[in-house]
Amino acid sequence: MADLNKIPVTVITGFLGSGKTTLIRHLMQNPQGRRLAVLVNEFGSVGVDGEILKSCADENCPEENIVELANGCICCTVADDFIPTIEALMARPVRPDHILIETSGLALPKPLLKAFDWPAIRSRITVDGVIALADAEAVAAGRFAPDVAAVEAQRAADDSLDHETPLSEVFEDQIACADIVLLTKADLAGEAGIAAARAVVEAEAPRRLPILAMEEGRIDPAVILGLNAAAEDDLHARPSHHDGADDHEHDDFDTVVIELPEVTDPEALKHDIVRLAREQNILRVKGYVAVRGKPMRMLVQAVGERVRAQYDRPWGDTPRATRLIVIGEHDHVDPVAIHSVLMPEAQEV
Repeated sequence: MADLNKIPVTVITGFLGSGKTTLIRHLMQNPQGRRLAVLVNEFGSVGVDGEILKSCADENCPEENIVELANGCICCTVADDFIPTIEALMARPVRPDHILIETSGLALPKPLLKAFDWPAIRSRITVDGVIALADAEAVAAGRFAPDVAAVEAQRAADDSLDHETPLSEVFEDQIACADIVLLTKADLAGEAGIAAARAVVEAEAPRRLPILAMEEGRIDPAVILGLNAAAEDDLHARPSHHDGADDHEHDDFDTVVIELPEVTDPEALKHDIVRLAREQNILRVKGYVAVRGKPMRMLVQAVGERVRAQYDRPWGDTPRATRLIVIGEHDHVDPVAIHSVLMPEAQEV
C-alpha cells in the first residue's frame, strides 16, 4: 500500500505515437480536484509534446508545472535530469498533488521505477501506477508483438536466427511493467481489432492486467489515477528483457531533426511522410510546419504511414520555421535521403 504522505506519480508509457500526449491532455482538462505537474521526456531536441501540453495549461496545471527533458531517455539520465527535476517540482511554492510522467516511446519503464529508490526522493514520492498505451490497430496487425509459438518454432529450426526485434522488446517490457493497459485509437481498430490486440497483450503480460479500449485519450481519470500501486516496491513482479543488466542503450534507434523552409503544399508533405515510412521504414515523424500564406502553425504527427495534421495556434512572435523530428531504427535513418524526400515540398521564400 502506498504511503499517503508521498506525492503519487503516474508513469505513462507506450510505443511511439500510441497517444500518450493526448491522454495527458485529457487528464489535465479533467483533474478531478488535483493540482497536476507533468514531466515530458522527449526523444529529440524539438519539444513537440511539451508545447502541446503547455497550450492546455491552466490553474490546475500551470505552465511552470510542465517540464520537458530533452537530453535523452529519462531512464538513462536519472542523476543528471530526472532527480533534480522531481526535486524542483516538489519545491514549488504550491506542491503538486499528482505528477504525470510521459516517457519517450523508446523508454524502458523498469529502470525509471528503480530511480524512485534514490535517497533524495524515495521518502517523498511513490509510483501510483504505470499505464501502458498500445495502438490497438498496430498491435492487432502484429507489428510489435510477434507470435511467440511461431518464433519458438523458427528458433528450433535454426538456432542462429535472431527473431527478437528492438521494437518488440520495448513493447513487451512496457506491457510487463504496467498496472493497466489502454488500447488506444479503438475507433480505427474496430471490434475485431480490439479483440485481436487484447489477445496479444494478454499473451505478453506476466500477470492478469486490466485492458481497456480508449478513443482520443478519453477515460475517467478515476480509473487510472489513485491506484496506490507503489510500483517501486514490487519490481520483482515486473520482469524485463534487461533484468540483470546495469544499464541499456538506445543505439537501435536514431533521431534526426529536419529543418525546411516554408511549405507550399501540406498535402504533398503528408504524402512524402508516408513515403518515408514505406520506403525507408521510418517509425515516427512529428513537428511543426510553416505553411506559406497560413498565419497558424501546422502540427504534424505521424506513426508509420498514418499521418495526422492540424493547425494548432498562430505563430505569433515565434519564428516561422518547419522542423520535423524523424525517428527510425538505426539502419534506416539516412538524413540525406530523408531530406531529399521532404525537400521538394518546400521552397525558399
